Amino acid sequence: MLDAVTLDQLRTFIAAAETGSFSAAGRKIDRAQSVVSQSLANLELQLGVSLFDRAGRYPQLTAQGRALLRDAYAVADNMDGFKARASSLREGLESEISVAVDVMFPMDGLTRAVGFCRDVFPDTPLRLYVETLGGVIQPVLDRVCRIGIIGTLPSVPDELMSEPLCDLPMVTVVSATHPLAAIQRPLTSAELAQQVQLILTDRTDLSDGKSFGVLSPLTWKLADLGAKHEFLKARFGWGHMPLHMVEADIATGQLVKIVIAGSERQSATLPMRIVYRKDLPPGPAGRAFIDQLKSWDINALPAGPGGSSAR
Repeated sequence: MLDAVTLDQLRTFIAAAETGSFSAAGRKIDRAQSVVSQSLANLELQLGVSLFDRAGRYPQLTAQGRALLRDAYAVADNMDGFKARASSLREGLESEISVAVDVMFPMDGLTRAVGFCRDVFPDTPLRLYVETLGGVIQPVLDRVCRIGIIGTLPSVPDELMSEPLCDLPMVTVVSATHPLAAIQRPLTSAELAQQVQLILTDRTDLSDGKSFGVLSPLTWKLADLGAKHEFLKARFGWGHMPLHMVEADIATGQLVKIVIAGSERQSATLPMRIVYRKDLPPGPAGRAFIDQLKSWDINALPAGPGGSSAR
């Protein structure tokens, strides 16, 4: 009986679990409610377990249903990936390498990967967007870019596949003439809350209602990392920055690293990841680009502006 389980049944099961009703599931997958009900009844019969408790007004997942839902997602995702990979192979070489990159990512690693693809795929042009937060994700969701390099937006929409890339060292800094710089000990939350924090803002609504590393109610929101860098040096506030971008300023004493109480023994990093649509994976040029990014050694990054012009 298990061999008769179909992908369509699993997608119907997922739709019913996500929408909370068989009629809503039918609308989502363009099936009549009666077809959804019959498909799920057949699936339960084939599996030998009850997926939904139908005693109430709306069907509720049983314990067995919740356990099997994770596997149903995995099977559906794997099949989507299988079909997308086959489509990519059929398509051949992409017409361009289109990438949205988080502004935090070092330009040194990016130019290395781009240079490799220029040599190996000389007739494949590049389209590059440098953004932050949801601005990196949105072009990938909209199919404007095939590849995204994300960091400042930690959550990934369900439509996207994610691959780990690297952990980017981060520091919290302030101008050497800023009042916080004179405090020679870890800073409390109350002390930080009294000063303006410079933060990056999202041009999209993908991070609405969420804050990442915001510790002060006094914030200046900037959409450009270069502007944030200059505002920090101008003593307009304090903020978190990628180490490679401010290392030279710390060495010359223009910026000072500050430590937040409770994080003295923690090494702050920003996990960077590669993302792409599950139904539109990278082709040969895109995969070569990703492989070059993964082979790049972030520890070999040159200090100062030479390794940090991503802005």
